[in-house]
This record gives sequence, structure tokens and C-alpha cells, in this order.
Amino acid sequence: MRRTSMDRRTLLRYAAGGAAAAVSGIRPSFAAMPDPPRTVTPPDPAAGVAPFELDELSFLDLQKRMETGAETARSITAKYLARIEALDRRGPELRSVLETNPDALSIADALDKERKAGHVRGPLHGVPILLKDNIGTADRMTTTAGSLALEGSIPAADSAVARRLRDAGAILIGKANMSEWANFRSAHPSSGWSGRGGQCRNPYALDRNPSGSSSGSGAATAANLCAAAIGSETDGSVVSPSNNCGLVGIKPTLGLVSRTGIIPIAHSQDTAGPMARTVADAAHLLAALAGSDPTDPATRDAAGRFDVQKALAGGRLDGIRIGVPRKGLFSQCPPADRLVDEAIADLRRLGAEIVDPADIDTIADFGATEQEVLLYEFKTDLNAYLAGLPGPPAARPRTLAALIAFNDAHRDREMPYFGQELFLQAEKKGPLTEKAYLDALETNHRLTRTEGIDKTMDRHKLDALVAPTSGPAVLIDLVNGDYGPGGSTTFPAVAGYPDVTVPAGHSFGLPVGISFFGRAWSDEKLIRIAHAYEQATRHRRPPKFLATASLLV
Repeated sequence: MRRTSMDRRTLLRYAAGGAAAAVSGIRPSFAAMPDPPRTVTPPDPAAGVAPFELDELSFLDLQKRMETGAETARSITAKYLARIEALDRRGPELRSVLETNPDALSIADALDKERKAGHVRGPLHGVPILLKDNIGTADRMTTTAGSLALEGSIPAADSAVARRLRDAGAILIGKANMSEWANFRSAHPSSGWSGRGGQCRNPYALDRNPSGSSSGSGAATAANLCAAAIGSETDGSVVSPSNNCGLVGIKPTLGLVSRTGIIPIAHSQDTAGPMARTVADAAHLLAALAGSDPTDPATRDAAGRFDVQKALAGGRLDGIRIGVPRKGLFSQCPPADRLVDEAIADLRRLGAEIVDPADIDTIADFGATEQEVLLYEFKTDLNAYLAGLPGPPAARPRTLAALIAFNDAHRDREMPYFGQELFLQAEKKGPLTEKAYLDALETNHRLTRTEGIDKTMDRHKLDALVAPTSGPAVLIDLVNGDYGPGGSTTFPAVAGYPDVTVPAGHSFGLPVGISFFGRAWSDEKLIRIAHAYEQATRHRRPPKFLATASLLV
């Protein structure tokens, strides 16, 4: 759930010292898993990618086709499965999908019968959605966080996210590749790599990193392998891959969406969130996910907090005040700065009042304490998750210590490029009653909330803050790991506050996003701003699956 290449240098310096074929599912077994490739050589784009009749279709478009009979849930699902089969392990070899749902077509048939009987559950009825591989499903798909250590693991019950999507009529078409253990294993990872799936590629330029840890969710949605996807974020892993893959990503307020049944990093920052090609689709996904859940106490105030109609209302921003926190969030990547400055001018034309600068005083004060909190919570939260898995204890690792031993024993497959420094550091941490943890958590919340975002927004009477989400995608580097410019994800992530990214343009053909973030429970307002901006600019364009970015622009 942690974001990748963009800010990891800053944060981790403290840490390291055909449809028929597709229906059978993509599920490499441990025994049959080939050794990971030692190089990342993109395929020849001259092979081409065939036109796709569902390309860039929104939920509304798909509903209209099903209403008129031009498509059914079954035909739509079969076409997406065939698209996965054609592009994910063949053609461009995106490696964005770990496995497809062997029951997807039968689920689609049942939803078609409901529609024929006059019952349509809503905008997600019959729509195929991909889930990140840390989001639990109690079906014939596995939930492994990309790790061979959990190969074959199926939880006893659906995650709250999966259950709410099924209730809304969505078809859970498969599990997306991800940065293994949500990018919280090594201090020098390549985002998008997992032991189960290998290296996920960016569909805009196949030698570029899709970012992570929701890398497969981002790449697959951008490439139209699904209607949309669900990712998860601890620090940037919804909005950063959305930035790199030309998508809308919403990291909701912590507690708006239940965390139950999601393989964790840290309960004080983890949340699932939608990744889609339009703001409207992302907002409808969030509406399906949002709400109170008695199994997750963080959601006790979530009821009634999100109204999708209010979030998508209006095309003007008159009366909206938006602050520009330049200190620490700009001047990291000139192409991103240029595009966001153009976006700020667009926001003015839409009627928004811009306060520039509106700097956050505490912007650079808490990197070490964030890392301390994550290490403590990871050990406690992951041990609890592993202990609760069904089956005999010997079937798979039940503790972080056992995972460390598994990785050592299977080093050729699990650690061919980078190690498990963060696992080792987390294992040394004690219980969450320790003063070091409690002090770090208090510091994080004070610096990001009361003395950070809240103070800045009070001072300038703001409705939102705006900044570059990150820079354009960097090259995949399995030798040195992630690198690249910083971004704006960390402050709202540590605060547990909402963050929405929208495409703002392209640099050398690579997408760049703009982020809107603000106070807790301001999700509706941020989405309204993002939607108005998107509708006025429409920067999203589909990928071309190029071997590399064109530098002759």
C-alpha cells in the first residue's frame, strides 16, 4: 500500500541504513513458477495491439449497452477476459494481472438474469472490476500480496470491500499484480515487482515503472483490461500509480472505507481506494465502498459521509478557495510543475480563487516518525492477519518471523533483486504500547493534521490544497530499485486525509497528475473540484504500449 519510486528515497533513508483460455484463470503455481527474468526487455511494439471495442468505455457507457441489449454482462466480461489473455502474458506482456476469476462468466450470467427480471442494482451492475491482490475474496481466487509464501491462500470470508462490490453488482474479474507486500519488504525495491507476478510494466512506455504498490491495478485499468480497479494505499499507492498510468485515483479519508480483510501494512494509514479512467467512475466506486462496518472501528463515523450526486454536481468552482503549498511539494520535477501551473490557471478560469502560496509549515518534519509508526504497526497488524488465516498452521507462514525465514529459504525466487530489510527492522519492534511508537504516532498526527493541513486551511480559509501528484514515470530499475522525483502523497497519507489525483497532461507522452487534498471527510468537495477540472480539460488519453517514451517531442 505504500507508494513507490517517487518519495521512497526520502522516506527510506531512515529505514535502510482468448476468452476461453482466460476463463481458466492466470494462476502460476509455486512449483511451476519460472525464475524471474534477469532483464526487463520490452516487446517490439511493431507487433501492435488490436483495437478493442470496449476501449475507454465508462460505467455509464457499459450500462447503456446492457440496457439496449447491445451487450450483456457476460459478453462484456468475456471481452475483458480475452483482452487480459491477449495483453497481459502475451503481446506487451504487461504482467498486471495475477489471476482471473474462474467464476466470472457464471456470475455475469446471474446478473444478466437479474437485469432481465427488472432488477438493476446500480451503476456497477454487471461491470468487471479488478482487485489488488491484498484485498481478500472468499472464492476460488487467492489473496497473497504478491508473495509465494501465501500461494493458494483463501481467506475464510470476503473482505468488506469485496462484499460491498458484490452487493453493488460488480463482477470481481481477477486479482491485480502488486508490489509484493505492498512495497514494505525492501528498502530498495522495484515497484510493481512480486514473486508471483514478476515485474509489472507501464502501458504508456513498457520500460517505465507503473508505480505502486497498486501497480497492476493502475496498469490494467489504463490498458482497458477492466472497467476499473481497486487499489490500496498507505502512502501514495493509489494516487502514485494513478499518476503514472493516466488515471483518476481516490485515496479516501481513513475510515470512509472498511479495512477488514485487506492484508495490512499499518492501520493508522491503510485504506482501499478506487482507480478509474474518469472521476465519475471513481466516485461511483467509492460510493459502493463507503460506509460503516462493525468489524472496523475506524468506520464508525462513515455513515452518510459520502453522496456521489453531490460529489459530481456542478461544472463551475465559483466560491471555492484552493491553496498552493509550493514549499516542499513543487520544484522537484519541472515538467510536473509546468503542467500543474497550467492546471492552476484552468482552475481560475473555472471560478476558483487561488491562494498562492499557501505553504504548510511542517512539510518536512516527520519522515523518520512515519517510518517508525509503519514498522511497529506492520509487525502487529500482519501477525494478526496471518494468525487468522484458515487451514493448518503448517500450511503457510503465520508470523512475520516465519515470512522472513520463508524468503531466506526461497531466496532465488523471492529475493533475486532486492532483500527484506524492512521485514527485519519491523521484526525487532515491540508492542504498540511502547513509548517510541506512541510518541511517533502523536508527532505524525500533530504535524500533519493540527499543525499541518488543518492549520494551513484555517489560515487561508481554504476548501482544498493542490500540488503535483508526482513526476512522469521513471525507468524500471531492478538493479538500483526505485528512484525519481518526490510528490505530494505523504502529508495526506500520514494525516489519514483524502487525496484525489486527476490527469493534468503529459510529458514526453508520459502522464502527469494533479492532486487535490484537504481536511478529513472533505472527499465530496475534493471530488467535485477534480470533476470540474477533468470535465474542462479532459487530459486522459489511452496508452499506445510503446517500447519506450518518445524523447523527440
